[in-house]
Amino acid sequence: MYISSLTLQSFRNYDKERIEFSPRTNVIFGDNAQGKTNILEAIYMFAQGKSHRAHTDKELIAFGKHFAKIGIEFHDADRDYSGLMQLNRGGKKSIKINHVQIKKLSMLMNYLNVVMFSPEDLDLVKGSPTNRRRFIDSAVSQLNPPYLVNLIDYHKALVQKNSLLKELRRKGRQSDMTLSVWNEQLAEAGVKIMKYRREFLESLNLFAADIQKEISGEELKISYAPNIHGEVTADEFYNLLEANQKREIELTSAVLGVQRDDMTITVNGREARVYGSQGQQRTAALSAKIAQADYIESIKDEYPVLLLDDIMSELDVRRRLYLAEKIRDKQVFITCTDTDLIDSTDDTRLFHIEGGKAECI
Repeated sequence: MYISSLTLQSFRNYDKERIEFSPRTNVIFGDNAQGKTNILEAIYMFAQGKSHRAHTDKELIAFGKHFAKIGIEFHDADRDYSGLMQLNRGGKKSIKINHVQIKKLSMLMNYLNVVMFSPEDLDLVKGSPTNRRRFIDSAVSQLNPPYLVNLIDYHKALVQKNSLLKELRRKGRQSDMTLSVWNEQLAEAGVKIMKYRREFLESLNLFAADIQKEISGEELKISYAPNIHGEVTADEFYNLLEANQKREIELTSAVLGVQRDDMTITVNGREARVYGSQGQQRTAALSAKIAQADYIESIKDEYPVLLLDDIMSELDVRRRLYLAEKIRDKQVFITCTDTDLIDSTDDTRLFHIEGGKAECI
């Protein structure tokens, strides 16, 4: 799988720009705040349907503009694709692939697969559970679009439940039938989410353990740490939620559920978040991200497009060399300020970015 071109209009600091890429290494370099990461963000946006750093689509639209457009041409082993995404300041985004409207975000996940590496990803191990859940959700959604449907349904019900909990607390009530309705919906979607997460992390662990061993010779284990333990049924999930109604009303927030899930990462049998050195933590995070790409390939029979956002400068020589070898025959987009860290080949294309303009050199 590879991307051949990207067209941006009123996206971030890009007025109107078309960039044609190499099917292998694309180095995007220049000074800070010139728009390097914006190119990777646009690619990620089209693949995932959302930005990896913006909270709303409006943030992506250039100041004073009513809409932004991302045009992208990409290819897999069977077909060529032309995609167009329009972000509207006053409404929902519109997505088309080969001129066919994509009506649901979950449908978008069937097309362009990408894996993003950023300096923040190197904090995957020692960072918050929110970051690790985001990593899981992004990876599983690409592989199983129904997972995203369940995740959206779950969070819609969770928002409604939390709103009701605040209302009940304000009124001094200790239970409500409507709360049971939301708990039923949460339980139904929640058990499916747990199943997907458990299966993904079990598979990811197999890939990541081998990668960690290659890089450092250490033993890595990634495992699921659900908020609700065990492989529960929807009825069991529901009963646990019901039993906590009074407590949740007092706290005005849901205390049980997949929104509090985590994953545990150990190196040589010790929890890396607590006992690992910075080097061990970063190697484990890198192993997990590479494992994500390898796992996608095992399912899709094609390697995903790799987006490396200013990550080479964050790695030591050993890890940088390992990553460089791993991505040698893949399509990769690398942002950096210093091209000296990049091992260029005949397939490498360099783009200098300045003020929202990309010049191929």
